[in-house]
Amino acid sequence: MKIIIAGAGAVGTHLAKLLSGEKQDIILMDEDESKLSAMGNNLDLMTVNLSPTSINGLKEAGVAGADLFIGVMPDESRNMTACMLATSLGAKKTVARIDNYEYLLPKYKEFFAKLGVHSLIYPEMLAARDIVDAVKMSWIRQWWEFAGGALVLLGTKMREKAEILNVPLHELGGRNIPFHIVAIKRGNETIIPRGDDVIKLNDIVYFTTTKKYIPYIRKISGKENEADVRNVMIMGGSRIAVRTVQYMPDYMKAKIIESNIARCNRLTELVDDGVMVINGDGRDMQLLMEEGIKNTEAFVALTGNSETNILACLAAKRMGVTKTVAEVENVDYISMAESLDIGTVINKKFIAASHIYQMMLDADVSNVKCLTFANADVAEFTVKPGAKITKQAVKDLGLPKGATIGGLIRNGEGILVTGNTMIQENDHVVVFCLGMMIKKLEKYF
Repeated sequence: MKIIIAGAGAVGTHLAKLLSGEKQDIILMDEDESKLSAMGNNLDLMTVNLSPTSINGLKEAGVAGADLFIGVMPDESRNMTACMLATSLGAKKTVARIDNYEYLLPKYKEFFAKLGVHSLIYPEMLAARDIVDAVKMSWIRQWWEFAGGALVLLGTKMREKAEILNVPLHELGGRNIPFHIVAIKRGNETIIPRGDDVIKLNDIVYFTTTKKYIPYIRKISGKENEADVRNVMIMGGSRIAVRTVQYMPDYMKAKIIESNIARCNRLTELVDDGVMVINGDGRDMQLLMEEGIKNTEAFVALTGNSETNILACLAAKRMGVTKTVAEVENVDYISMAESLDIGTVINKKFIAASHIYQMMLDADVSNVKCLTFANADVAEFTVKPGAKITKQAVKDLGLPKGATIGGLIRNGEGILVTGNTMIQENDHVVVFCLGMMIKKLEKYF
């Protein structure tokens, strides 16, 4: 598959690194030579030091034979222009990163497709949805729904009160447990568990289950006494902050603390009257106390500085806040944030990459999610008639090492999978895998 990535910024370079290990034909374009040279020579890709909005530049990059053209430059209008030009020059499919929510409205989809922009991605909106999912339940690190919630994936950290510590998983399985443990994150290692594995203190455990059993998982994880989130304090009045308060359920109350007075004035126009906008420094402990951080269950740090966000969340934890969420755009800081027990980490690069990666896949994949901490992905495949995965029971399929089936949805109902399960055509199958392995699993579906 020939993929051209226009823009060697944070998202473009991250995506190029992910895809270069996939044995795809990757071309990274940017007019800034220093950005391209920073990629190094150890990646299996080609760089083109020309403007992605130049017709001659696109021709030189070989856009006529491209299967996918991805515009991820900082400027939304340049991404749109590059995609339009790429389509007219022969690219089969294009995707543009945008900053304008209005473009995503369904009534404009056909309009943009006719112009040659086939898909749009708005990372800030996707990040906001992940933040709201994270704060809805204070005891959960990551939360994801499949098929409208028929099956859910949740990740939570094991503390001293967890009932399932140091018990081999095959002993848990003997109790007809209503969940499947698909992965364990231990330190810097992600484990796809087998029956002999045990859950240890401070592991982040990823479960798949149905919604009615979530209270049971909360109980065995020792999280029954953690307060539910009603009050949320957000540090930084970014676009993500605006989207986050718009997606929050009605029962939550939000305060946004922003140091720039002009931005505060703009925020008051963008958010509902129920959201309080405060002009001040979110690192000021006295200000946080005055604004009631002691009565706040969730603190979300969304400034443009990863270090500030991590430190602010640490301070909020010390002041008694149960749930903290930090936007950490520096990938190198993500493992540090986890070791400091920050809580949920949001990274727009990973979120954008997951959605773009989905567009590469030949199989019918309706969802792909990158689990920020775990160097792993979850995908929801729809099984085609006659697919290899329908021929044998799950235990006999010979799935690649590092992959496991977390569950399936059949006729709208979530079903947990055992080794003896026979998967049927039209089932929606949730697969958990290490690294960017989804491409290897396509042949089964």
